[in-house]
Amino acid sequence: MGAAKMNCMRIHRRSAPRVPYLFLFSCTILLSYSPVLISAAVVTLDSILIYKTHDWLPAKKTVYFQCKGEHSIVLPDVKEKHVLYTFKGQESWQPLTELKDTKCKRCGFYEKDAITTMTPFDEWELCASDFTRSDGKYVHLKEKEVNATFLCPECVSLANDAEYFSNAKNYFKGMHWFLVAVVAILASAVVIAGFITAYKYLQKRKRQQEQARFLRLFEEDDIEDELGIGPLGGSV
Repeated sequence: MGAAKMNCMRIHRRSAPRVPYLFLFSCTILLSYSPVLISAAVVTLDSILIYKTHDWLPAKKTVYFQCKGEHSIVLPDVKEKHVLYTFKGQESWQPLTELKDTKCKRCGFYEKDAITTMTPFDEWELCASDFTRSDGKYVHLKEKEVNATFLCPECVSLANDAEYFSNAKNYFKGMHWFLVAVVAILASAVVIAGFITAYKYLQKRKRQQEQARFLRLFEEDDIEDELGIGPLGGSV
């Protein structure tokens, strides 16, 4: 029975922590790959109005959009100030850029002519969280410079997904420490129970060995008395 108990304790000690650790591993995988679950969102230009130009020379000017580290997107139809240009989102130069995860991009509208270098109308951080309207539109206004409307329906769900995963990450982070504490308590309890069981088994084993030794000595004395070879028998 003692050996059976020890085997049961060994099996329990090996198998008990597996379920919590498996759950923690699953949570870790989910949080590690959560950004992959969020797809890229395409941003197009819906409309733009230029309030002024930055060069008084009557040279041909080029207006373009660019995000840091990306190619510039020339807006070939935008030529005059105080004219509202609208687009369908299917133009050959569309889309303007793509937003991934919750990371923002440093973008802007610029003007360039044949003589001067590029001059910014405005530069700002373009983020998926800017697209809060249900129709996926975001209006960016720089006073006396530019008024542009961007379209990104996917950005609405992108921001919602990012918020959801952020909340889930915080939740699982709290659950992680809770489960670590629970596993530590369970592991300590199993180890203590194992030591107690092992101690009781050794004590029982020791008593059994002492009883067996005593019985052997008693049986040997009885045999010697019967044969007459004990201490008294040898002196006769």
